[in-house]
Amino acid sequence: MVEQSHVSFDRIGDEILLVRLSGVWRLRRGLASTTGLEQELQTPPLPSRVAFDTQKLTGWDSSALIFLTNVSELCRQRGVPLDREGLPSGIRRLLELSEAVPERKGARKDVMEASILERFGTTTIGLAGSVVEMLAFLGEMTLTFVRLFGMKARYRTSDLFLLLQECGAQALPIVTLISFLVGVILAFVGAVQLRQFGAQIYVADLVGIAMMREMGAMMTAIIMAGRTGAAFAAQLGTMKVTQEVDAFRTAGFSPLEFLVLPRAVALIVMMPLLCLYADFVGVLGGAAIGVGMLDLSWSTYFQETAKAVTLTDVFGGVFKSSVYGVLIALAGCLRGLQCGNSSSAVGNAATSAVVTGIVAIIVACGIFAVMFYVLGI
Repeated sequence: MVEQSHVSFDRIGDEILLVRLSGVWRLRRGLASTTGLEQELQTPPLPSRVAFDTQKLTGWDSSALIFLTNVSELCRQRGVPLDREGLPSGIRRLLELSEAVPERKGARKDVMEASILERFGTTTIGLAGSVVEMLAFLGEMTLTFVRLFGMKARYRTSDLFLLLQECGAQALPIVTLISFLVGVILAFVGAVQLRQFGAQIYVADLVGIAMMREMGAMMTAIIMAGRTGAAFAAQLGTMKVTQEVDAFRTAGFSPLEFLVLPRAVALIVMMPLLCLYADFVGVLGGAAIGVGMLDLSWSTYFQETAKAVTLTDVFGGVFKSSVYGVLIALAGCLRGLQCGNSSSAVGNAATSAVVTGIVAIIVACGIFAVMFYVLGI
């Protein structure tokens, strides 16, 4: 994972206001605000000087320089001395160079709207950075699973059991409702067409095959992406805002092992079980239409379903659900760890996790459709 930039403020007595800079500061991630510093300078008593702590600053570009220039200007306006000894030597030299020649009046131009080409370039650079972060996250998670299989991963078993309950038993009501309604809709649409040819019995084939091969796994995955993937992103995003993730690193624990791994394992284990349950409930929904509208008996409907559905259909859907579970867990945890340092960023992370998870599910479904066709399954 690429570490995000972070700024915090600490008071040392009533005299020194310490500005702590940490992480990697990159211009493409936006400029940090000096609102926090303004609030600190407005809180009595006024500090005698402002100092810096950059021991955890692992990388920077002009974004850090712009932030520090704004800090210097704000301190000059408030009459508070600025102690630059805690800054890296490169930043100090650049600040001195920027202040060597006073700015001429009227030198700044009005802010102009970015051109289409500039916006396209900015978006492309952002996407490239997101791809790099995603690949880094996938690589680190692969190593984490290797440590899990080698019995070297550190996580709390109690957390894993709690997550299994949240991803499994607590998801049953919404999975039951949606799966039953999907089965009803499939049976109703099929009944309208097949009844014209006197082939009502094949509604059981339609619902059974559709639920086992595609709809059971996909609908369960979409439900879990909106329910559990968003929850994972919100939980980890809140921990990121409150610096609990940084505390894990400081204490020597890997956030991927302690926070992400139990969530991924819980979804991988529970998704196949939820998929089988959704298949059964969907068939019940189809049977309700078959018995209620088409005058079929329960035994006839289930016998026809058993003839149409094969073990290949069942295991194919279960395998898909396992892959969907991995995608949902990784999307939710990735967006949570990428969360910014504000409360609004937590909501954005949850939204992004749902969108990323659903897109990944649809793409994976298309890939599986092609693969199964080529394999003749």
